[in-house]
Amino acid sequence: MTINTLIKDLKDGDEIVGFYLIKEIEVKQTNSTIPKDYLDLVLADSSGNISAKYWDASKSDIEKFFPMCLVKIQGVVQVFREKLQVKVIRIRKTTVQDGVSITDFIRSAPVGADELLPVIQQAINSLKNVDIRAIVTFCFEKVEDKMQSSPAAKSHHHAYYGGLAYHIVRMLEIGEFICRQRPFLNSDLIKAGIILHDIAKPVEMVSEYGMVIDYSNQGKLIGHISMASNWIIEAAIKLGLDLESKVILALQHLILSHHNLGEWGSPVQPQLAEAVALHYIDAMDAKLQMVEDMLQTSSGSEEWTPAIRGLENKAIFRLKI
Repeated sequence: MTINTLIKDLKDGDEIVGFYLIKEIEVKQTNSTIPKDYLDLVLADSSGNISAKYWDASKSDIEKFFPMCLVKIQGVVQVFREKLQVKVIRIRKTTVQDGVSITDFIRSAPVGADELLPVIQQAINSLKNVDIRAIVTFCFEKVEDKMQSSPAAKSHHHAYYGGLAYHIVRMLEIGEFICRQRPFLNSDLIKAGIILHDIAKPVEMVSEYGMVIDYSNQGKLIGHISMASNWIIEAAIKLGLDLESKVILALQHLILSHHNLGEWGSPVQPQLAEAVALHYIDAMDAKLQMVEDMLQTSSGSEEWTPAIRGLENKAIFRLKI
């Protein structure tokens, strides 16, 4: 029986005892003739997440456990529909005597916010167009205090402490190269689009320690794309700018089109050169991060990673040359 095994190192058949964080929890019912309640869990540690089922959940268990709760479990690792999951045999909340802290189980961006935020601020300060700089500053200041911890998504990419700031900085690096290679692009619009494209994520998502535990009412009813577009108009009004200006039009278009397709959340498709660039800069960083994260959070002893949902459910082969 293994003790305190990192999630990324779990293998089919492992019998485990260890401490984990409940990232998500939902009460469901079995399909038996007499349905029984069970807990559908997502367990997390600093190395990744894994689905888990606690079939023998009592009424007190349902009331006792909640998201962001540290637990000690005994269980068995099994394969279900080609993915690992844990069958929980015993579970309890941790105590002070266990000597564990929630920060021990938090996955963070590879670079700390103390390094990332100054890079974003420097990019804002470098914007040559006064109106663009003022609008980006206004929007960034709305969420600056949350940028320290905010993830970029619930699960797809950069879904960890400081993930949003890390995503923006990596995109700025790609954007800088693209603008050197394609000088016809307006670098102010590229940088502004990168900083603003997910700027409302900290308001859209309710997160603790970089883990999304729910979506806010604004997130559910409006969404980060529309919120960011509205913030641009709000900024223009506060700053006394012409709402019909090309700057406002361009910034709104960048935000509204950056997901590219309606089924991905964008009401319009990219129809500015900078909007086309922004979409692919965003997609490149997000998809490569999905690959990097999966390689880091799954067992290195396996030739193939688990399927990656954001890559059309394709697995990645660990090519070693």
